[in-house]
Amino acid sequence: MLLLAVATALVACDSRGDQTGAADPGAASAAGAAGATSRGAAGSALALLATLPVRAEDNSPKYQRDEFGTPWSDVDHNGCDTRNDILRRDLRSTTVRRSDGCTVLTGELTDPYTTRIIRFDRSRNASAVQIDHVVPLADAWRTGALNWTDAQRLQFANDPENLLAVDGPTNQRKSDHDAAEWLPPSPGEQCPYIARQVGLKSRYHLWVVAAEAQAMRAVLQKCSAQPALGTTAAH
Repeated sequence: MLLLAVATALVACDSRGDQTGAADPGAASAAGAAGATSRGAAGSALALLATLPVRAEDNSPKYQRDEFGTPWSDVDHNGCDTRNDILRRDLRSTTVRRSDGCTVLTGELTDPYTTRIIRFDRSRNASAVQIDHVVPLADAWRTGALNWTDAQRLQFANDPENLLAVDGPTNQRKSDHDAAEWLPPSPGEQCPYIARQVGLKSRYHLWVVAAEAQAMRAVLQKCSAQPALGTTAAH
């Protein structure tokens, strides 16, 4: 009887140990997934965001557009200005002026901010499609570009990785707002948009302000595997 009682006690003790001390694989997996979502996978925009300095903006001296050089300069020396280079890259079925081989006259754009189809006709409404700086020039100025050389600012203003052909009125509403103040109206376009901002800010050694970083994180946590974009200079 005594041996039976001891054996019973040992079994009960082992059973309680299983219940209270053993790891729960399901709980561990859930915790790991939550951690990955908050930190981001290696190489993701979310992980890269965590490396950006967070500082207050600096707008002294105040931003002036001409600090970034003549708009749409031909920085790659291909004979065409940057605006028309981007229109030819982003629009489909384009027609180009024969006399210069550069000026885009017509084309069709799937707007990357609203997903609307826009039929561009330069002769009717040239501003219907505009070229957006994904990281606005004024935002870049306030987060580090005011310390750059003129050549660096000119390059940034014409960097194809920072430029998208977009719906004109939507671009006007965006203005020079950062991620805390404006996001693409189409929810499905917000992750790549923020991923490009993060990649560009990292490559150009720009910082983010606290509210901007928080807004970026909120978007990227919904797509934690999204890779950073714009981290490599276009050729």
